[in-house]
Amino acid sequence: MRPTRKKTLLKTLLYAILIGYAFITFYPFLWAVAASFKPLREITGGDLSLISENFTIEQYEYLFSPSSGSMFMQWLSNSIIISVIGTTINLFLNTMAGYSLARLHYPGRQKLYYGILAMMMVPSQVLLIPNYLIIKNMGMLDSFSALILPAAVNIGNIFMMRQFFMSFPKDVEEAATIDGLSRTGVFFKIVMPLAKPSIATQAVFVFMAFWNNFMSPMLYIHSPEKFTLTLGLQTLQRAEAGGTLWNRVMAASIITIIPIVILYIIFNRYFLQGVRMDGEK
Repeated sequence: MRPTRKKTLLKTLLYAILIGYAFITFYPFLWAVAASFKPLREITGGDLSLISENFTIEQYEYLFSPSSGSMFMQWLSNSIIISVIGTTINLFLNTMAGYSLARLHYPGRQKLYYGILAMMMVPSQVLLIPNYLIIKNMGMLDSFSALILPAAVNIGNIFMMRQFFMSFPKDVEEAATIDGLSRTGVFFKIVMPLAKPSIATQAVFVFMAFWNNFMSPMLYIHSPEKFTLTLGLQTLQRAEAGGTLWNRVMAASIITIIPIVILYIIFNRYFLQGVRMDGEK
């Protein structure tokens, strides 16, 4: 067998395996989408097909209709508010902290950096009780502040931004300084625009962390009208005394995925985008 033909066969086999594996892993998601349009009897009957014989949008109408008594739209609004505000604060603070550790010179900077590295090794579960007591003593229980302020900075992202700015060419900043920009002006007008790929990657992961957070809302939020989507989904699962309405749960779950997909589509082009930093002005 010729080497070229053998290589082609191996490549074809590899693609076949990868396509088969992708279908196996993607099928449960497709079934969840299909189940959201099925009557409950089809789901509980063990039907695994993707095409429903009794296609219905009843569950979506229930979730989005104010007259149905559903609080889903309120939960969706709460999650969007918390995630957007929390992500915005994180982007600024993490980026500024990373820039400070990489560029500014002040007493104790290296010790602060080592302290941040040490804190990265502390499991978040260890801090659950101390955080709860602090939030309770500050009177922030059952408020959005309890979800946003404790997560206003992320140590991992500070480290990532610090590493990015360590390789950031100083010539660009020096040229901007010669043109009359202050340190603040250099940061906001030169550094941040050129750091878009790192900031975009950070934005996706921070937004996902806020959006998918379940533990903090469960500990700090008690009023149903202040629930986030993660807490609301749990409520939907136990809302019916006669059993869980899985088609309704599936419909709500699919809707919660949409913002993450949209965010990824928007920022995807920045992930592998190289930044040209050759000092051009």
